[in-house]
Amino acid sequence: MKKLLQQHLADLSRERLAGMGRGIEKEGLRALPNGALALTPHPQGLGSALTHPHITTDYSESQLELITGVHGSVQSCLDELGEVHQFVHRILTSQCDEETLWVSSMPCILPTDETIPLGRYGLSNSGRSKSVYRMGLGHRYGRRMQTISGIHYNWSLPGVTSEEYFGLIRNFRRHAFILLYLFGASPALCPSFVEGRQHALQPLGDGKHALYLPHATSLRMGRLGYQSDAQATLRVSYNGLQGYANSLHEALTQPYPAYEQIGVRNPGGEYNQLGTSLLQIENEFYGTIRPKRTTGRGERPLHALRERGVEYVEVRLMDLNPLESVGIDADTMRVLDVFLLHCLFSESPPDTPEEIAELKNNQHLAAERGREPGLELARAGTKVPLVAWGKQVLQECLPIAETLDQADGSNVHVQALRKSLALFDAPEDTPSAQVLRELIEQYDNDFIAYTLAHSQAARDDLMARAWTDAQQQRYVDASAASVAAQRALEAEDDMPFEAWRERYMAVEQLG
Repeated sequence: MKKLLQQHLADLSRERLAGMGRGIEKEGLRALPNGALALTPHPQGLGSALTHPHITTDYSESQLELITGVHGSVQSCLDELGEVHQFVHRILTSQCDEETLWVSSMPCILPTDETIPLGRYGLSNSGRSKSVYRMGLGHRYGRRMQTISGIHYNWSLPGVTSEEYFGLIRNFRRHAFILLYLFGASPALCPSFVEGRQHALQPLGDGKHALYLPHATSLRMGRLGYQSDAQATLRVSYNGLQGYANSLHEALTQPYPAYEQIGVRNPGGEYNQLGTSLLQIENEFYGTIRPKRTTGRGERPLHALRERGVEYVEVRLMDLNPLESVGIDADTMRVLDVFLLHCLFSESPPDTPEEIAELKNNQHLAAERGREPGLELARAGTKVPLVAWGKQVLQECLPIAETLDQADGSNVHVQALRKSLALFDAPEDTPSAQVLRELIEQYDNDFIAYTLAHSQAARDDLMARAWTDAQQQRYVDASAASVAAQRALEAEDDMPFEAWRERYMAVEQLG
C-alpha cells in the first residue's frame, strides 16, 4: 500500500492538485427564541427555494440548506459559506421575529410529527414533485427523522475515472469510522425527537432536557438517525458503476408491498408519494457517501450517472459542529481532502456482502460508542481496536498532507492532520466530548439551552463580520432572480401533474 501511495503521489502534478474541487451543502433548522421549531414559511427575502442557487430548503419548510459553488481552495469555499450565512441571518433577524439557525445536527424542540411542515416549491410540476416526494418520506420514515441536519462535502479531482471513484467509495466506507470519531458532534439530543419511539438512550441528569449515550460521537449516524428497515434489505454493491446502477435501478422499479399499501394517492385524490417502489427517487437512498453527476433539467440522477459517469463524490456523514459558526472549519475540510485522497490512492479490493454487513455494524459502533476505551471494530472478520486502526490510516495520510503543503507552500495540511491524529490519544478533546462536557457542566444537562446559546453566539459572530452594500445587493438580486425563475417555470408547464409524474417516474428515464 505504501508503494502504491508513493507512486500516485509522485504522479500527482501541481496542476492536477490545483484542480481539486470542493463544495458544501449545509442543512440547518430555523428555530424560535425558545428553542422550538419555527413553523413559518420559507422567508420571502431568501428567494425561491426551488431555483435559488445558494439558499434552498431540505426536507422541511423550516430546514434551510445553504450551498456553495465548487472551489479550488478550502478558504474560498469557507468564505462563501460564511457569506451565505451572513445574508441568511440578516433576513432572519429583520423579517422573521428573531429566528435563529439551529447549530446542532439533532433537532430543536419538535411539534407532533404531522405538524412539521413539508418543503413547498410552488406550482410547477417539478416544484410539486419535490413536495410530494417529501410527503412520501414522511409516510415511510416519519417526519421527525427528516429534521436531522448535517453537512455534505462534495469533492472531485481531475482525471479520476468512474471506476477509481468507486474504489475511493469502497475505501471511504471501510474507514468512515475515523471521521465519526474525529468530527462527530451529536452525542445528545432533545427528548422530543424520540417521543413515542423505542430507544436505548440514557437520561442526562433527570432526562427531562436531554438524552445521550456516554461515549457517542454521532447519534445522527447511529440507529436513531437516517436508518430504514426497508432500505436495510438493499444490498448495494460499490464494485463499479454498472453494479451500483443496477442495484439502484432495481430499488427504483420493484414495487414494495408496504409502500403499495400507502398508495400514490389517497381516496380524496391527494398525493401520498411519488411511487410505490422501495425508493421513490435516487436521493432517497441513504448512505455515508454517494457517487454523483450533475443532471440536466428534468434528468434522473441515475440516467446522468449511466450516461456520463461519476463526476464527484458526496460525503454525507459530517455532523454540524456547534462550536463553529458555520458548522465546519478549515482544518476539518483539509483533513477531509487528505482523507479522500488516501481513499482514492490506496488499494481498494472489491466489497462483499459479508464486508458490507461488517461495515454497517462498525458505523453503528463508532457512532454510538466511538469514544469507549478499548472499543474494537471488525476488519475482515478480525477484531481490531478502533484507536489503533484509526492511527494507522492517519499515519498513512501524512505523505499526502506533505504533498498538498508542498504544492501551496504551507504546512496547514500536516498541522491539521497531526491535530486529528492526537485526538486518538485524547478522546476528551473530540467535538462530541467537548459538546457533552459543556452541556453538563455549563448548561445543567439541558440540550436546548446549550444549543440555543451556541446558535445565538453563531448568529452574533456572523452579524458582526464585515458586510458591504455590494454584498447585500448581490444577494438581494439573486433572491429576486430566483423568484422570477420559479415563475417562468410555472408559466412553461404544459401538462397535468399526473402526466408529468408518470413520465418522470417511467423506467426508461433511468437510462
